[in-house]
Amino acid sequence: MARSGPLSGEAGLTPAEAADVALAPPAVGSRPRRLLQLASFLLLVALWAVVAALAQAPRTLPGPLAVLDAAWRELLAGELVHHLGATLARVAASFAIAMTVGSAIGILMGRSALADEFGRPWLLLALNMPALVTIVLCYVWIGLIETAAVTAVALNKIPNVAVTVREGAKALDRGLLEMAQAFAVPRGRVLAHLVLPQLAPYLLGAARSGLALVWKIVLVVELLGRPNGVGFQIHTAFQLFDVATILAYAFAFVAIVQLVEWGALEPLARRLDRWRR
Repeated sequence: MARSGPLSGEAGLTPAEAADVALAPPAVGSRPRRLLQLASFLLLVALWAVVAALAQAPRTLPGPLAVLDAAWRELLAGELVHHLGATLARVAASFAIAMTVGSAIGILMGRSALADEFGRPWLLLALNMPALVTIVLCYVWIGLIETAAVTAVALNKIPNVAVTVREGAKALDRGLLEMAQAFAVPRGRVLAHLVLPQLAPYLLGAARSGLALVWKIVLVVELLGRPNGVGFQIHTAFQLFDVATILAYAFAFVAIVQLVEWGALEPLARRLDRWRR
């Protein structure tokens, strides 16, 4: 008779599952994880300071203190808050449009073979269209206005969201969906309790990659045709060869995105993942 233990019979696991659990790396608690991330960040800053000191080129490679000083000057002048706010507004609008439209397209293509085959050439074209071309065309066709900027960014992100969500829609458990259909479960409950929980990892993946991609494209949009924003300020600082200000604006926005990750996306991911446990 096979001996049961904490990794097999008593836990209700098969031998293969028990082996996976035994070989899995130990989980890191929330507090140690934060401390480890902080230590890694401090090490990165220390390496940056050492390299900047060795290079002895404060104009082209400023150290952390020089960048912090530039950020503080921009903050006191009110420029940092003003331009960060403009960029955040564009990022939020473009991100919301891209996630909504891209998710709808992805679910439709993932659940319908006809829609998948029909939309595949369109999706392939959109994925391979250079972002710069889309931005220029939107400015030419719509004009140098806010609508063109948001539209250009959203159009660049929609196909990436659609591809990710389409794979999630294809991986939905058909058995659960057929059972819900057999018991005449309302569509709203099916969507809320069966579809969205299974799509959650794909939606979060699309959101995380989307934030990184959207704000980078927003910078190009602002550089080419907007009178404010982080991209506009980086372009101005580039003309003055002010690397410290360039890094100050870049790191300020990276810090905001990281706060969004810690304060919103990570808690949401843990909450949506409860159904698996």
